[in-house]
Amino acid sequence: MYHQESIENDYEYQYYQQDADSLDNRVVIDLEFERQQQSYKMNDAVKSFITHFYRSIQNGKIFEITHDYEYGWNMLSEQYFKTTTWPSVESIESMIPNESMKSIFLILYKEMYFRHIYASLQGGPTLEHRFESYRNYVQLFNAILSAERPLDLELPIQWLWDIIDEFIYQFQSFCQYRAKQVKKGPNAPSNIVEEIQMLKQNSDVWNVHSVLNVLHSLVSKSNINKQLEVLKHATLSLTIGNSNANIDQTQFTKHQQELLMDLENDLFAQSSLYKMLGYFSLVGLLRLNSLFGDYYLAVNAMHYVELDIHKQSLIARVPSCIITTCYYVGFAYLMMRRYEDAIKVFVDALIYIQRTRTMFQAPARSLLNDMIAKQNEQIFYLLAIALNFYPMRIDDSINSYLKEKYSERLVKLQRGDRDELTNMFHYACPKFLSPVPPNFEGVTDQYLMEPYNQQLKVFMDEVNQQLSISDIRSFLKLYTTLPIAKLASFINKTPDELKAILLCFKHKMSNIESDQISEEFRSSSEVDFYIINDMVHIADTKVATRFSDFFIRQIQKTNDINNSLKMVPI
Repeated sequence: MYHQESIENDYEYQYYQQDADSLDNRVVIDLEFERQQQSYKMNDAVKSFITHFYRSIQNGKIFEITHDYEYGWNMLSEQYFKTTTWPSVESIESMIPNESMKSIFLILYKEMYFRHIYASLQGGPTLEHRFESYRNYVQLFNAILSAERPLDLELPIQWLWDIIDEFIYQFQSFCQYRAKQVKKGPNAPSNIVEEIQMLKQNSDVWNVHSVLNVLHSLVSKSNINKQLEVLKHATLSLTIGNSNANIDQTQFTKHQQELLMDLENDLFAQSSLYKMLGYFSLVGLLRLNSLFGDYYLAVNAMHYVELDIHKQSLIARVPSCIITTCYYVGFAYLMMRRYEDAIKVFVDALIYIQRTRTMFQAPARSLLNDMIAKQNEQIFYLLAIALNFYPMRIDDSINSYLKEKYSERLVKLQRGDRDELTNMFHYACPKFLSPVPPNFEGVTDQYLMEPYNQQLKVFMDEVNQQLSISDIRSFLKLYTTLPIAKLASFINKTPDELKAILLCFKHKMSNIESDQISEEFRSSSEVDFYIINDMVHIADTKVATRFSDFFIRQIQKTNDINNSLKMVPI
């Protein structure tokens, strides 16, 4: 397990100095596939697209880059490369003029080239593809992090998110692939044994420290935490790409004014490229630490990030980032027993998906649509589990949909069906990873499932404790006062045993709110109680809907929108 102190000590500047070329001496890459691609006669439409794509990046035309990236690439992939790869970098290199942006463009093209292999190539990427993709990421991040001045490169925010998202996905995929291959052992076919030897000899490829190094380096280089700290505590008329935004410095503390002065002198903090890569790296750290089961470190990575979807201006145009953030933050809260915070995050995410569903219906976004659909169902499963542990009032539309579509599962949860809870957790949880490489000399059969089994055990321990108080909750809803002896007789327990269970119930219903600085516990459960002289007094905390509050909130939102519009330069 990795803790904050060890990470910070290991990743002092210079952050990421691994030489990509050094891998050439240790990894023998089969280039037969690339040689075949060099002889491939490219379609004129593909040639035209590649040259236009390069020119758009060279000239910094963000609208044309966005169009080529989100529509042109996907359209040509569907038309010409549905089951094959795009032309290799070697086969297009002669098409690109020897200009300053050539090397960066070829690295970016290669990143998309391997991403297409991971997504579309039948049978998935080979070990050589995985090594080559890693080498390309090393070159990309070295170019970004080793620059003395910010790169003169402007890319769509969606593309920057996809780079970080794909980087972590390929690391996750490599860990699972390595575990499966090593598990086959020395008695496997000769080609598998050769791959195991290559994996053993190149243990630094897709190493967990290297991946964490990249993310922490981007966060540090961009000073994104300082920027978020300033933004989170002041009212700003600030938007992405608006360098003329005005800031009301009277709302800053002395510490925040010092941070602001530092940021004004930091060229990397002012660069949209570094700013967004730093921000998305925070989400990457959230995701990666959640996969390792370190939920405290995962949530801590988002300390300065605004988790309210309606206030997340930095990623307003990247729906997949918003949903990913909510999924992993909510799951971390669930495993940390912060059920109220988890429920709020899940509900916000589901409402957001409902309102933006049409954005994912375009044919060019079919893969994104499938991913969003799966995460939507996973979030519903996690929400059902959280509500079963911590009943509370949620949005009426989400509550109605939950009861309508998952009624059978909800009934099983209320009955305390452990198998149903296990199945729902298995479907909804992320694919956990072990940060430790496998023992190549003798990996156990359970190595691949060990991270999941450990998290399942933690979850089921909480389930067993929750099930012991579910019956008590149902009885408390029926009374306003109830003698302890009588309640004990209902569940066949002694009064002393019941008192211990009631204390457990009280503890389980207490949560720390995410916006509180001090660690004070409070409860928002529908049922609360206290004990005086062996008598349980029940207080029904369920509050009826107050329509006046709804209208007041909507009026306030309208005023905020009007104030924001007045600040937009015309």
